[in-house]
Amino acid sequence: MVSTYVSYLSVARNLNASLSSVASQATVSRDSAYYKENIDKVTTVDEFMGDYKLYSYAMKAYGLDDMTYAKAFMQKVLESDLSDSSSFANSLSDGRYAEFAAAFKFGGETKTAQSDVQRDNLLDAYEESFDTEADDIADETDYFEDNISSITSVDEFLLSSRLKNYALTAFGLSTEYTSSSFLKQVLTSDLDDADSFVNQLSLARAFNFNEDGSTDGDVMSEDQISLVSSAYAVASSTIASTETGEAYDTYFAAEIGNITSVDQLMSDDKLVGYLRIAYGLSDDESDSYISAALKSADIAEAIGLSDLHDAFNFDEDGALADGDTAQTSNQTATTTAAFDENYQVLVANASTEDATDNYTTRIASVTSIDDFLVSNDDDDDDDNDDLPELWEMALRAYDIDPDSVSRSEVRKILESDPADSKSYVNSLDDDRFVAFRKAFNFDDNGDVTVPLQAMSESVVDDYAAYYKQNKIRYLEGDELTEATDAANDEITYFREQMATITTASEFLADDRLVSFALEAKGLDPDDVTSDELEKMFSSDLDDEDSYVNKLDDNRFGELVGSFNFDQDGNISADPTGTVQQRGDVLETIDSYVRLSLEDDQGDSNTGVRLALYFERKAPEISNAYDILGDSALFEFFTTTFNLSSYVSNMDVDKQAEMVDNFIDMKDLSDPDKVDDLIQRFTAMYDMTNGTGTTSSALSILTGSATISADTLLAVAQLKSS
Repeated sequence: MVSTYVSYLSVARNLNASLSSVASQATVSRDSAYYKENIDKVTTVDEFMGDYKLYSYAMKAYGLDDMTYAKAFMQKVLESDLSDSSSFANSLSDGRYAEFAAAFKFGGETKTAQSDVQRDNLLDAYEESFDTEADDIADETDYFEDNISSITSVDEFLLSSRLKNYALTAFGLSTEYTSSSFLKQVLTSDLDDADSFVNQLSLARAFNFNEDGSTDGDVMSEDQISLVSSAYAVASSTIASTETGEAYDTYFAAEIGNITSVDQLMSDDKLVGYLRIAYGLSDDESDSYISAALKSADIAEAIGLSDLHDAFNFDEDGALADGDTAQTSNQTATTTAAFDENYQVLVANASTEDATDNYTTRIASVTSIDDFLVSNDDDDDDDNDDLPELWEMALRAYDIDPDSVSRSEVRKILESDPADSKSYVNSLDDDRFVAFRKAFNFDDNGDVTVPLQAMSESVVDDYAAYYKQNKIRYLEGDELTEATDAANDEITYFREQMATITTASEFLADDRLVSFALEAKGLDPDDVTSDELEKMFSSDLDDEDSYVNKLDDNRFGELVGSFNFDQDGNISADPTGTVQQRGDVLETIDSYVRLSLEDDQGDSNTGVRLALYFERKAPEISNAYDILGDSALFEFFTTTFNLSSYVSNMDVDKQAEMVDNFIDMKDLSDPDKVDDLIQRFTAMYDMTNGTGTTSSALSILTGSATISADTLLAVAQLKSS
């Protein structure tokens, strides 16, 4: 009779062929096809357990077929919260139950307007936008100041779009709609003509062009350059800063002396803004308040703006008496002092912290686009009314001017499908709007949905758990602490980066992500090349003859299936699944085939089944309690070391101590040492059960054999042929 070890080797040495043979069996093939086709239709535990073919298949796949009858018990397992260490599944000593529960997501993926990563990325971009704004203002100002002196004619100036747009922006004119011909008329106006463009637009006074467009010297004086750069800083800044306050002061000082009427003053938005800050007017108060107060002392007193009226010298018609200026030097000093005092308060309050805190709080409760578009004024918090709106912050984060997009347009964008080339957001032909849309998780009805990521969040959780287990297994003390900290760092990186990955090529380009995913599956990154990985991720998982499906190790197929990529490597909702992700489905099927193989072998030799089971489970064993909590592993252990089954009556801690005395847990990660244990087990099994060639088995066990195991296998194969 062939020894148990030789029978084991005949399967283990040709494992892939053995698994393929089992998978092709009619019953196994039919049941696997049914599972694959129908598991995606299940959405609840009741539906799952109500379909006996699905339920019993999964139970066998996870080695729990002897508990298939215990539906009430298994329902509690499946409904357990695995993040709670005290939950039902986690409280069971047999880890197979928690493993089974982890393979299914009956709670569903979390629906949210934004994942933590989406939210944090948006807020980071929002905060960075202010630094970018300041840098852009500085860059454009440097360019203008460095190049304006080389201009010798108005035509040359107009040909430089960068210089022209700088000046237009400084004085509040549209860079898109202001024609060069109009601008040329302004810049070549007669300074002495009261009706010329120069007296209607202060822009003209900033340049020294003649009526024919030429210059007699410098196109701008230092004071003129200072005026324009100050005007540009004021016009371009969207947050209070010391630099912007200084620019405001410079502009006001340069322009107030040219003001001859209230109407002229009110036509300059920057001057009006300066007065609003200086005299404490809110944005809700109309410009007409300022105009009326400047003209009438009585009205100014009635509306509390006497200080504003007294700071200017306009009559009730809004004009100046002969010889008067809009302000004396003392009045200008008073207005400037008031502005500086109030503006410092704005600078102090310009921190984005309150805005980001409000965003974080409000976005967490958003369940629809309607919620997202509720103004701060209309929510339940009275303290956030002066903060930026959620959609304004989001638009700014993606370099979109909030004033350029209406709320109705924001709604249309968020209702669009970015994956549909004909959708509204794609019709805008602007990558910024697509990026904005992808930062949120709304369906076409405007309700929140599950974030579409390259790897679903629940799968990321699984990979994080597997990775950490593999990294800290067998460690204690300082080594355990250091390994845990290092693993947590890698888990954080993996979580954050996977939320940004949109293609397989992006994932494969990040060696750190690839190594993490491989190690989580128990695969050595050094054993696979980049070219091989590219072939795997371009394989069709539904094609039995595809590259990844032809590999000896099914874990590679499970790895590819864990990602929500289509065959072209693009992120897609199609592979995401319902209660099981595609990778979990493949893993379940692979486990079922492996368990079927072990069952088939057990029909003729239980020892072979136990040996195959131990060989499969050994790399996952972390401590003695893993063996004690698994009846099959415990039988393997007691048989291997010829221990009485009565040892199970001992105190469990004493049992664990005994296991540690016999087995160094670190050895279980070494295939050679695992094989040594299997040789010992099969020899002892044959001796105990009177099967096989006991003397040969014991010779192998003791190392005194003159015939190798490979030779024994070859002989056995000859006998069976």
